[in-house]
Amino acid sequence: MSKLEELIQRYCPDGVEYVKLGRVCGFISGFAFKASLFHKEGEPVCKTTNIQQNAIDFSNMEYFHLDDYDTCLDRYLIMPQDIVIGMSGTIKVGINNSNRKCYLNQRVGKFSPNKEVLNNRYLFYILLNSTDTLCEGITGGSVKNLSNNDINNLEIPIPPLPVQEEIVRVLDTFTELQAELQAELQKREQQYDYYQDLLLNKSQFSHLVSIGDVCDIKKGNTPIQKAKEGDYPLVVTTMERRSSDTYQFNANAVCIPLISSRGHGVASLNHVYYQEGKFALGNILCAVIPHDEKVLKAKFLYYYLEYAKDYTLVPLMKGGANVSMHCYDIEKVKIPLPSLEEQERIAYILDRFDALTNDLTAGLPAEIDKRRQQYEFYRDKLLTFKRIGND
Repeated sequence: MSKLEELIQRYCPDGVEYVKLGRVCGFISGFAFKASLFHKEGEPVCKTTNIQQNAIDFSNMEYFHLDDYDTCLDRYLIMPQDIVIGMSGTIKVGINNSNRKCYLNQRVGKFSPNKEVLNNRYLFYILLNSTDTLCEGITGGSVKNLSNNDINNLEIPIPPLPVQEEIVRVLDTFTELQAELQAELQKREQQYDYYQDLLLNKSQFSHLVSIGDVCDIKKGNTPIQKAKEGDYPLVVTTMERRSSDTYQFNANAVCIPLISSRGHGVASLNHVYYQEGKFALGNILCAVIPHDEKVLKAKFLYYYLEYAKDYTLVPLMKGGANVSMHCYDIEKVKIPLPSLEEQERIAYILDRFDALTNDLTAGLPAEIDKRRQQYEFYRDKLLTFKRIGND
């Protein structure tokens, strides 16, 4: 029998009481700060957008000056370990894990649990587990808006404090493990960026060639809406389907989107794609296929173009809100051509980092996802109790 099971058997063997949150916890919604009085420095304001990944994110806050307001704003202070909830749009719960203070903006609410009956972090985990329940009662338009009553009327289980504390200990252990894995992933991503720059910086290569000299460039012509079941997966930028149309290939290639968009007036290209074996090409991409993989490895070309796309491919994009480039412009792009052995070495190193940082079936992302699923399973299991009086 686990320690938690022993505590439940000792303190609440017949079940626990479910009560409305308003009976055991204070709640206030935020102050209507004026956008016209925000500054680049001063006192930070927590908006709904500052609740990220179950915590308060201080990196992109607005600021105000206390002397701009006649009202005493002390009640709207968010202190370390205070729990908040975004009450509009995506309903999000967060906790102030920092040592900093900030102020509560409108449409953000703050909880003040009665510590004699309700552990603060237990409440945090309960709320994380209750966002779907809170949203079920919302009626009206497409944008979700919680009221104070919605929150105060939420029914939550209140086991004795020793049981709450043990639940917190278990769930904190899962949370800390996820944080450690996330920090490790961030470190590996930084290493990946370092090795990309070390291995692919064009200044270190002495031999450059035009893509058109060593590759064929094929423009796709398979409309997505005409994709049919077949042997060749259809490569598009957002999905994969099957096609039996004529633009089919059986090669190792780099697929490049020919159409993109402008963000803040600047053209962008999110990714190029590596494709191996059979594929049919969607009509908004082109495939760059090396003439001879004994001269140029498609995997090396992929890593180089992904690394260097901002100054090799993006400048080719022309147009208004939707920008595009032409295959004949891509032919002129200069790429390095080191020895085959060096290409294979670079691709091998970057393959390992790519699998570690991006592969959802292996490496750290898979481990993080596995731990997240375990955490959510145990959070739901640990926070579900038999009600007193129910057999």
